[in-house]
Amino acid sequence: MSTTTLEAGSTLRIIDADTHYTEPHDLWTSRAPASLRARVPQVKVHNGEKAWVIDGDNLIGFGANPASVIMKDGSKLNSMHSFLATQIEDVHPSSYDMKARVAMMDSQGIYAQVAYPNIMGFGGSRASDIDPQLRLATIQMYNDAVAEAQAESGDRFIPMCIIPWWDMKAALAEIERAAELGLRGIAMGSDPQEQKDSNGDQLPDLGDLHWNPLWEICESLNFPINFHVGANDSSMLWIGDLGWPSMADNLKAALQQPMLSMQNGRVVGNIICSGLLDRYTKLTFVSVESGIGWIPFLLECMEFQFHETASEFKFDLTPAEYFRRNFLGSFWLENRNLANDIRAVGVDSVMFQTDFPHPTCLYPVGDVEGRVSGLTGEERAKVLSLNAARVYNIPLS
Repeated sequence: MSTTTLEAGSTLRIIDADTHYTEPHDLWTSRAPASLRARVPQVKVHNGEKAWVIDGDNLIGFGANPASVIMKDGSKLNSMHSFLATQIEDVHPSSYDMKARVAMMDSQGIYAQVAYPNIMGFGGSRASDIDPQLRLATIQMYNDAVAEAQAESGDRFIPMCIIPWWDMKAALAEIERAAELGLRGIAMGSDPQEQKDSNGDQLPDLGDLHWNPLWEICESLNFPINFHVGANDSSMLWIGDLGWPSMADNLKAALQQPMLSMQNGRVVGNIICSGLLDRYTKLTFVSVESGIGWIPFLLECMEFQFHETASEFKFDLTPAEYFRRNFLGSFWLENRNLANDIRAVGVDSVMFQTDFPHPTCLYPVGDVEGRVSGLTGEERAKVLSLNAARVYNIPLS
């Protein structure tokens, strides 16, 4: 098992806090009862092109793209157009096969990887307009599949479960079931107010008391609540509409990532302003694939604005204190001023990630320890390993 030297006489097991799982084409059809087999997510030819569909011909994934830029020979694509044209047979099996995944981790010096879905959305928000029972069955099949993958990996591949958050009773039951399966956290949609519940009524935003039972069960199970960038349907786009209309698609894709990262600041800020952290002091929220450089500015600006425009509202802590107690962020592409940024955010509140095997992923991983050489040995151990081990309950021995 691969380890990375930390200091003389000690080793460090690096944990990658954000990767993705390329769902095999038979993930759902191989698990579905006969009554649902034709309706669950699957790849079909739609208008002459392979595509992921659900409940007949409802598109949920154009082109059946495997969301991997790592090719069979281990090379990496750096063109959005080439990436969008790939099929699952073109990409490295570590994108979807656990034996190959563990071998890839070993080759890159990674001990464990936390993983998120693709097809059903980074927060499970895809296909929100289908029959609620089909949607629930689809989510349960996914969680079953990734729990099996976790076991097959020897608990080195740590997938986050998705939940039916449009139905609170079903969501609580699925979190309990996921915990029994050995899963260790949830991937949550950031904007449920854009969706409707199982009765067809508009859901409230996450600051509403409606969500208290969800916070309670996550707190009791010590389940982290993960907000991956693009965790709502309107933002889960490789190219998106954040660039000006006149811009080339490749440049729009280049702009999409930093803009989505900053949008996660909106999620963090709203959680702090909602007051829920005064009620649920032990909750852990993770801002996934959003970098860390923006965090100190956000928190300092919020503290200034609280004083300037909202002094009548009383909170138990300052925004910076809430972040250090209840949040974590992760970095992968940042290099400039990295040690100072980590300390500004808080060494207990930062994790390392690669985003493997997505576009922008840190692959090959390279000299991770060297990138944080400005930190002490204890600080490096927290950022590259111990923080993620604590948050996701990953044994290191």
